[in-house]
Amino acid sequence: MLLGTVLVLLLFGAAPASAHAALRTTDPDDGSVVRQAPRSVTLTFTESVGLLDDSFRVFGPDQRRVHTGEATHADGRSDTARVGLPGKLAQGTYTVAWRVVSADSHPVSGAFTFSVGKRSATTTQIDTGPDEDPLTGGLYDAARYLAYLAAALLVGAAAFALLCRPADRSPLRRPLVTAWWTLLGSTVVLLLLRAPYEAGAGPAAAFDASALGRTLTGRPGMALLARLAVLLLTAVFLVWLSRSRDRRDRREPVALAAGTTLAVGLALTWAAAEHASAGIQVPLAMTSSVLHLLATGVWLGGLVALLLTLRRSSGENLTEVVPRFSRIAFASVTVLVVTGVYQSWRGLGSVSALSGTSYGRLLLAKLVAVTALLLAAGYSRRWTARLAAPATARTVAVRERVAQPVGAPPPPEATAEPGTPDAEEPEQPEAPAPESGDGDGNGDVRRRGLRRSVFIEVAVAAVVLLITTLLTTTLPGRAQAEAARQAPVGALPPTTLVTVPFDTGADTVTGRGTVQVTVDPARVGENGVQAVVYGSDKGLIVVPELRVTFTLPSRKVGPIDAELTDAGGYWSTNSVNLPLPGTWTMKTTVRVSDVDQVTVSKQVRIVS
Repeated sequence: MLLGTVLVLLLFGAAPASAHAALRTTDPDDGSVVRQAPRSVTLTFTESVGLLDDSFRVFGPDQRRVHTGEATHADGRSDTARVGLPGKLAQGTYTVAWRVVSADSHPVSGAFTFSVGKRSATTTQIDTGPDEDPLTGGLYDAARYLAYLAAALLVGAAAFALLCRPADRSPLRRPLVTAWWTLLGSTVVLLLLRAPYEAGAGPAAAFDASALGRTLTGRPGMALLARLAVLLLTAVFLVWLSRSRDRRDRREPVALAAGTTLAVGLALTWAAAEHASAGIQVPLAMTSSVLHLLATGVWLGGLVALLLTLRRSSGENLTEVVPRFSRIAFASVTVLVVTGVYQSWRGLGSVSALSGTSYGRLLLAKLVAVTALLLAAGYSRRWTARLAAPATARTVAVRERVAQPVGAPPPPEATAEPGTPDAEEPEQPEAPAPESGDGDGNGDVRRRGLRRSVFIEVAVAAVVLLITTLLTTTLPGRAQAEAARQAPVGALPPTTLVTVPFDTGADTVTGRGTVQVTVDPARVGENGVQAVVYGSDKGLIVVPELRVTFTLPSRKVGPIDAELTDAGGYWSTNSVNLPLPGTWTMKTTVRVSDVDQVTVSKQVRIVS
């Protein structure tokens, strides 16, 4: 039923942007040929990005790295990145490798090309820079998982103590302390590893003072610093809570308000630096993320607290504590379902992304695990009802014996003479003897059954948190669809380069030569066409007219005039619509003077 609900809600449309930055445009254009060397390279992304010391790596036609300036945001816009180039660039093709940090804290990288004057052959694979160091990535992911576990236990155990009000809180003291120290340690590790994680470097780079300083001024680093501050306040709160045992009733509202504030602050340190902080509907997504994290902690962390209470308690007060937690857990699951459905829609964008993306497949795995968790929770609720039933029966029986109608005669045992064997104090009525199945032995059986079912819930919950950690580091399906529309990372753009030899018969340098025509991306739909004319001496020449047309003889389509315009040294257009796949005939007409011109035909393959 849960999966069906998700699928139904996913049918609502998709918005144009999502978490993880995707490259939107480049200046110069990807794959373009420019007459003069540009003074800078500018990238525009789908969301704001953070810059690194090595955000740009520019390689020349000889595959050597070009010295560049410092990466900055163009015109003060946070969704852009710009780097200055040297004043003089040689002719040929340049490759720009880039690496930035998206607003949701994840590094993103890629590469594109542009040419100055003419294209040159690129025969070797360009080093686009480090992607991710395996050791750094493994340590960072492990610290993230520990942080999730510790936060869930910390929030859940504290909520269990305040909301379920067990008579003995001593079993919760150790898990609270352990969770606090684990979250503190994992947060420090994340703070140290943040710089090498962003740069794709090894763990040793964590001790670079300049890199650490840059981390502390970025959004992820500031969120981690805020988490440390909240943890210090939490430590003060836990100490105060442990010393307020004698005046528990009077301080309970204050404790609930303070605990809720700290829990929300803790959840915000995640929401402010991950998927919810970027993309569509950010305010709603942040609210949903905070509620989702809190509900996860109250439920899953509370399960651990309940398990420890069941193991250490002798049975007193359990018949009140367990039903309270059952109601709280049900409310938490309701919040988790609502926020989980919204976050799934926001991250996926379409039903096809469920099976077509890594994010969608991980989400399916999480849904299976959550379904198993709900089944285990339902089993636990049955044990909870059995454990609470004897207490309910005893309470009703006592009320029936004690409560009498106004003016009714006293019960027989109350009229006995003092000192007789039948005399009994009316203010201390005895509970009725337990019926078969309600004895202490069966109570132990119920507690053991509940402990087993809760232990299964805790084990499955650990798997759910592991999948959640993987989801936070995986490119969402919506963003992956955007990125798929960009050029492949580290690869040349998908273009078709056709060399067209020509000979007008004129005995001059311009009378014969070649035309290099580039069709980009050589697919059905809008295409760009660039053409550069070379004379017999292999140098660039200027001709008064260059015309390119496309015809598809098999379907009797065309001729379609590319309508090239002189861009100063080369001819170009970005709006040639080739509507059908197939082998097109490209006719190139070169006019070198008022009377000398020639038309040459070449075949060009257009794919769907």
